[in-house]
Amino acid sequence: MNTVAHKNPPPSEGPGEAFASLYIHIPFCKQACHYCDFHFSTSLKKKGQLVKMLCRELELRKNELHDIQFETIYFGGGTPSLLSAEELQLIFNTIFKYYKISENPEITLEANPDDLSEEKIKMLAESQVNRLSIGVQSFFEEDLKLMNRAHNAHEALKSIKLAKNYFDNISIDLIYGVPGMSDKRWKDNLKIALDLEIPHISSYALTIEPNTALEKFIEKGKVKAVDDAMARKHFEVLVEKLIANGFEHYEFSNFGKPGYFSRNNTAYWLGNPYLGIGPAAHSFDGDFRKWNVSNNALYNSAIAENKIPQQTEKLSTADKYNEYIMTRLRTKFGANTKEIDQKFGAEFQDYFFKNTILLLAEGLLEEKDGIFHITAKGKFLSDGIAADLFYL
Repeated sequence: MNTVAHKNPPPSEGPGEAFASLYIHIPFCKQACHYCDFHFSTSLKKKGQLVKMLCRELELRKNELHDIQFETIYFGGGTPSLLSAEELQLIFNTIFKYYKISENPEITLEANPDDLSEEKIKMLAESQVNRLSIGVQSFFEEDLKLMNRAHNAHEALKSIKLAKNYFDNISIDLIYGVPGMSDKRWKDNLKIALDLEIPHISSYALTIEPNTALEKFIEKGKVKAVDDAMARKHFEVLVEKLIANGFEHYEFSNFGKPGYFSRNNTAYWLGNPYLGIGPAAHSFDGDFRKWNVSNNALYNSAIAENKIPQQTEKLSTADKYNEYIMTRLRTKFGANTKEIDQKFGAEFQDYFFKNTILLLAEGLLEEKDGIFHITAKGKFLSDGIAADLFYL
């Protein structure tokens, strides 16, 4: 048995001192999942060139957040587990050359089970990566085939068992509300995950995004439509099972054992600044939101000319307030009326109080010591509840 590498860094489990996060978008996949509308390419021919441009963008933007310290690095996609050891190390060398990184950062890499051979896992364990996020989605063939995932059920199980030999901090993704997924199969998915003793689980309802293959299949009657009532029932089972097994439901779609909350995602929900590198990556500095072009060829050509191919939006106070409400009500941290006053002013605090009256009466919100949380009754409606509190 190999010894476990990369123990979890100290968690960030609530509001505190702000720090920055670095996001690296790897826009390549072996094949397109039927439900996915993220930016990626299934042609890997230009992967090496794009990695070099990622490193060049890192260099060009090294002073953008004014020498702030980064405490998390997140490789998302796409499929970051398609990176070779040389490509991954080139990116790390560039990051550590140009950026101030904390002594004990959380460094997450998203991986697909079909990429996680023992050789690949050992390579990742020998790199600076100390957290794996494995895109399992389901442990059953029927679901994986419907989603057009590149891995099978055997690879899903095997990859996690192998990864546990090298990584202590592992998260897996699971999708519920899949057409044809019975209540029993969803419960079996959760049992398998719990038996594997994974310390973090992210779980999402299947959504039908515009212009995806899944949308077209449903329109043509090849796949059943998503059943919202079934998805809600699956969500309730998810919450009940995971809490009963020692997980904390710290964000609507995220469950962690103590000490295993995602520091990267928590930073987003708390409104900390982040720098996004790569095609389609987003950045936020507290006042401005920026996003890179969602086109690999245009991205490569612009960066080669030392230009950042991005658009910028200045956020108004109302924009910032609405984002605060949306993110905080999805988390265990809640919306704090003192913070609302400090961040946005008395007008927004008064507006918030006024608009919570009906939601409190309906049992969808609860309040303690000036902090508002969505109740268990309102959990599955969290986005709609937040929208009712938006400043319009």
